[in-house]
Amino acid sequence: MTAPLAGGFAYSPNMADIDLMGIWNKCDEMLIHQDEPYNAETPASALAAEITPLDAFYGRNHAPIPHLDSADWRLRVEGLVDRPLELSMDDLRRLPGRTVVATLQCAGNRRADLIEVRDIPGQVPWGPGAISTARWSGVSLADVLAKAGVRPEAAHIAFTGPDVSELADPPQPFGGSIPVAKATSSEVLLAWAMNDQALPTAHGAPLRVVVPGWIGARSVKWLQRISAQAEPTDNYFQTEYSILPPEADPETAEPGAGITLGPVAIHCAILRPGKDAHLTSGPTEVSGFAFAGDDRTVARVDVSADHGGTWIHADLDPPENPWTWQHWRTTLSLPIGEAELIARAWDSTAAVQTESPATVWNPRGYANNAAAHLHITCHP
Repeated sequence: MTAPLAGGFAYSPNMADIDLMGIWNKCDEMLIHQDEPYNAETPASALAAEITPLDAFYGRNHAPIPHLDSADWRLRVEGLVDRPLELSMDDLRRLPGRTVVATLQCAGNRRADLIEVRDIPGQVPWGPGAISTARWSGVSLADVLAKAGVRPEAAHIAFTGPDVSELADPPQPFGGSIPVAKATSSEVLLAWAMNDQALPTAHGAPLRVVVPGWIGARSVKWLQRISAQAEPTDNYFQTEYSILPPEADPETAEPGAGITLGPVAIHCAILRPGKDAHLTSGPTEVSGFAFAGDDRTVARVDVSADHGGTWIHADLDPPENPWTWQHWRTTLSLPIGEAELIARAWDSTAAVQTESPATVWNPRGYANNAAAHLHITCHP
């Protein structure tokens, strides 16, 4: 028997008996929202690190994790190309290797804040932990596409994995596409290693796409097929990951009714202190991370303890590159009583987070880039 979770998901009360963390090789602190398909977010302690340990990297899946034999596995490159390819791992390893540090983030990250505004049935109630950063190694997607010879009429590159999801009707493998201009950027990888170790099965082995700065759904795992085409893929998950108008019904909305998601929007999270913390009044360290997305960087983080009446500029770490999160910290003098901390980030284009989750609420709960709000209580 299972118990319901927020958002309509189920959790097994016998989780310890099936050693869920052992199956996925994850740490005990992971916040599990769903066990099959596995969906769990990174704990706050790991979010504070520049590079997320493999056992704490968040998991987002739409179907059971497939187990592929890398010896028999082949990658097909087809569509609008001059030379269709069928590549083994050995073939790929003969190409120039490349390593990129990049942050991946689920489009539903911080959905829990939107659910507090208005319920979003059937969606994972992610907190701020559907985001992690790793050192990815493999080959440049641009090199593979050059080997195939992408034709001028191709405007999009589509990816397909073997993980068949029943969320689509009829069920279909997970897939997505990105424009050719992004696909041929040097940072986009076909990765077989993560944090200098072989890519774990749970994160897409033997090969996955890594599209830095874009929503995680475009970084297709367990990659089997690449297709160059004139239009975006018609895969269910390409348009499912879109922002619908607040009045739309996700069950009946046409594929073109929403704004299809690609680059991540600027946002930040408060990691310390924790939610509803009870603190001693006086000087208190407040810290967190911010992520700009696309090829932008975080330019500034402001923090307020008086409902936005005054703002303190936090100390901000420089980015590893344009595709990684940046950590920030400041010290606030907190008075006795209840308070609400607010943090907002600005990116290198001067875009700033919106004030309230209510202004960005949407019926799928995607792309919450509202300012971070944290309730605390201070005692003498």
